[in-house]
Amino acid sequence: MIGTNSAPGTPGHPSPDRAGWVEAGEARSAAWHSESGWAPPTRIIPVDDTLTADAAYRLAKAGTGMLWRGDYLGGRQLLQALARRVDRGRHTPSPDLASAFRRTRTEAVRRARLLGLVLVPLGTDYSVPLRRAPLVADACTETYGPATEPSVLALRELLGVIGAHQWRIEGVDVPALGARIHPHYGVFSPVRGEYLDLVRAAPLPDGASSAFDIGTGTGVLAAILARRGIARVVGTDQAPRALACARENIARLGLTGAVDVVDADLFPEGRASVVVCNPPWIPAAAVTATDFAVYDPDSRMLRGFLSGLAEHLEPGGEGWLVLSDIAEHLGLRSRSELLDLIEDAGLEVVARQDTRPVHRKAADASDPLHLARSKEVTSLWRLRAASAG
Repeated sequence: MIGTNSAPGTPGHPSPDRAGWVEAGEARSAAWHSESGWAPPTRIIPVDDTLTADAAYRLAKAGTGMLWRGDYLGGRQLLQALARRVDRGRHTPSPDLASAFRRTRTEAVRRARLLGLVLVPLGTDYSVPLRRAPLVADACTETYGPATEPSVLALRELLGVIGAHQWRIEGVDVPALGARIHPHYGVFSPVRGEYLDLVRAAPLPDGASSAFDIGTGTGVLAAILARRGIARVVGTDQAPRALACARENIARLGLTGAVDVVDADLFPEGRASVVVCNPPWIPAAAVTATDFAVYDPDSRMLRGFLSGLAEHLEPGGEGWLVLSDIAEHLGLRSRSELLDLIEDAGLEVVARQDTRPVHRKAADASDPLHLARSKEVTSLWRLRAASAG
């Protein structure tokens, strides 16, 4: 069954926070959820299991949202079939890595937008009114807060919300911590253990008794520093989900007395013996609201950390910058540009510890960015004020 939608200026053309459509001759609307910050489709039609993947692909290319009314598992199968059609003609690795990166980003956004047009309804209690649908109330409440009315969202996003809920329950094993970290939806998960090992192994400045973790996220680096014996650790972040996530993890680990998590733009007040920062590694535009964990537009966080570091270090203290060189291999930032930023901030390099990534993409020869990932090195730059020592 494929329904129809209304003309511009009617309930079928919703506001940015509402989705609207016509079903059984009646104009309907519901609250709209999009963690990517995208507006609801202008045109939405009800569909069910009779819709073929080819027809769904044509509708998606036309920008039409498809509100799924069939079997829930059938909707997942349709999404998978749609993904196969979207992925046809995927580009192979190219020696021109800068062009490959731009193309990959463009394709990723297009893919997300097309697959985001398969929609599902949620009831006032976050129930999914579809056959064989799972119970998602807890997962949705964690992400969106309490439900107040029926809503609509992309099936792809709902699957992400469900997956994040499972991660939050089960946690991620962190060998460098000897414990599990429980990430929240939208908070970068510490699945790349190599940078955690660097923070665990780097030599502490003599007499180090305090530390700042800038952009704490899950709180994992703050926890590692506390476990290393630093008596006072302050983790900072501005994202409400990150702050809640870090506080929950610190409490789980029994470190509340040693670690304080505060809402701050980069630095808290005062100085510390160690100030660590693991900014997003790629200096490129963040297209969606969830991109900021990976992309640092114009190196904003990196620049802010470096420019403010010296005035937040205690005498003899060190700043630890955790950074991959993937941006250098992609032609987005050169090593000399990074060194200039360090020097311009009145800092000098004490030492650098390097490691190679071991994640799956580093060995995936079919990845369009494989040539860059295969050369990637993650480093912990130990910095101090240039006048020190």
